[in-house]
Amino acid sequence: MWDFSTEPEFEAKLQWMREFVETEVYPLEAVEGVTEEEFDRLLAPLRDQVKDQGLWAAHLPPELGGQGFDAVELGLMNEITGRSVFGPVVFGSQAPDAGNAELLAASGTEAQKDRWLYPLLAGDLKSGFSMTEPHTAGSDPTLLATTATRDGDGWRINGRKWFTSSGSTADFLIVMVVSDPDAPPRSRASMMLVPTDAPGLTILRDVPTMEDPDGEIGRFRAGGFGHAEILYEDVFVPDSDVLGAPGEGFLLAQRRLGPGRIQHCMRWLGQSQRAFEMLCERAVSRYAHGSLLSEKGVVREWVANSAAEMQAARLMTLHAAWKIDKEGARNARQEIGMIKYYGAEVMINVIDRAIQLHGGLGYSTDLPLESMYRNARAARIYDGADEVHRENVARRILAGFEPHEIPSEYVPARKEFARKKFEGLVDMTALNL
Repeated sequence: MWDFSTEPEFEAKLQWMREFVETEVYPLEAVEGVTEEEFDRLLAPLRDQVKDQGLWAAHLPPELGGQGFDAVELGLMNEITGRSVFGPVVFGSQAPDAGNAELLAASGTEAQKDRWLYPLLAGDLKSGFSMTEPHTAGSDPTLLATTATRDGDGWRINGRKWFTSSGSTADFLIVMVVSDPDAPPRSRASMMLVPTDAPGLTILRDVPTMEDPDGEIGRFRAGGFGHAEILYEDVFVPDSDVLGAPGEGFLLAQRRLGPGRIQHCMRWLGQSQRAFEMLCERAVSRYAHGSLLSEKGVVREWVANSAAEMQAARLMTLHAAWKIDKEGARNARQEIGMIKYYGAEVMINVIDRAIQLHGGLGYSTDLPLESMYRNARAARIYDGADEVHRENVARRILAGFEPHEIPSEYVPARKEFARKKFEGLVDMTALNL
């Protein structure tokens, strides 16, 4: 049986998080006209409160400062932090630092942890994840073209990446490269640690997006991060900065992206819930055309559909988390794939309805809905396009079935049986049905 219940002590932590996010994190969304250093000073006392509660970087194991939370517990926590773009930042679980820290914790050497992981956890360093390329399909990492070739006691990286999360503000990058082009597709790639000031590494720009139309390199983004385009020209990486073993890049990518999707999907659910609450508050407050919006059939349909979709997404995600805890991420790949595309769709639907109900106010920047919508659209692309996940889910399901031929006489025989039954020519009691 599925069991998503948690201990009373953990429930008390969740309640503290709910109140903290609403009273302390939401106000950060109104901060404007400050530098990154000034904003960091605003974050510091909030992060201290999170650390006092033992909730800082909760995704990490206890030996690295985490609390040993399982996937269900982490999912419930991310449901709360995801309500605001600043939630993960305040709780030390922001992308891409959280995923990179998990990679370093699981696969890094002690020297790599000393140089990169511990300063990252302390907030002294920022990281980026550099895998996607402009000229290869981002949803198929076996097609990567950026190479790392042997050079003495290290490697030389050559290629171009883009959508490198936080690349323009990072101190170091985890770069996925093809280190053995003759190996099987899933054994060709490696991950390497590269400081952003390495000779030959050039940050060309931050890619302008719906989320960040300006795409200004190094510009302070409140709660967000840019997506850098980076050129690697003979960038040297010593063997000591290879993460894991050469050829394990694809395996490490799956380790990073799989369980992390639980946290993504629960954050999306938190965004959905916040937009839903705004939708409902607007519905019972706004009067138009002779009645409150809440009394109109189409609005009630939006409310009912949104509630059902969010409940389904929540149960699907918690079930995937439960399966990870019980059977491991590898055995939960089908469930993880389903929540990725379904959760993203639900989030976009609910936010869109909330904007529609608010009219011009929802479309304006006076409310957070417009930025929530722009950010939400990326969810259908990041971590693999929805279509790829649907394809993989369907493939796994269909693999459990075998082809069967229907005998040519089957259909006529069924029709004849039905005719006789209808005409009372068949004694049903004699069939022992």
